[in-house]
Amino acid sequence: MSLRGSCLCGGIRYEIDGPLGRVVNCHCSMCRKATGAAFRTRAAVASASFHWRAGAELLARYPSSPGEVRTFCRVCGATLVTLFRDRPDELGLALGTLDDDPGVRASAHIFVESKAPWLEIDDDLPRFAAGDADDAEGGAPESPDTREVADVTTFMRFTVRQR
Repeated sequence: MSLRGSCLCGGIRYEIDGPLGRVVNCHCSMCRKATGAAFRTRAAVASASFHWRAGAELLARYPSSPGEVRTFCRVCGATLVTLFRDRPDELGLALGTLDDDPGVRASAHIFVESKAPWLEIDDDLPRFAAGDADDAEGGAPESPDTREVADVTTFMRFTVRQR
């Protein structure tokens, strides 16, 4: 599997040559502010699978919290990947920058305790007040949801739905 992505202006392009990890909708205030949206849909990606193909010199970095660095295009401002000091083998990919259909969908809403007050979440995905058990921050479900996901494999410590 190979996926392509880019920033808004197209100056930065990347490719992923491996599977995506768990996909979540993150409602934390940092993701909301970084994207200007109600939440950021992100996926875990193995660092070894991710390659900048063009425009790496346009990449800017912002240390948004201890041990996390967000990247964005210095021309158009598009949010790209998050780098983790304590997890150098993993990136957090802003799924909205993909040019191709990744074949996976979000499996949960996380950090809903800080969601935008004007947003009503109206789907049936599990919701977590903070991060969930598969997310770095940990946490407990906001409401019980023990549904099993069929046809899954474990990638790093994330669950991946098969295409």
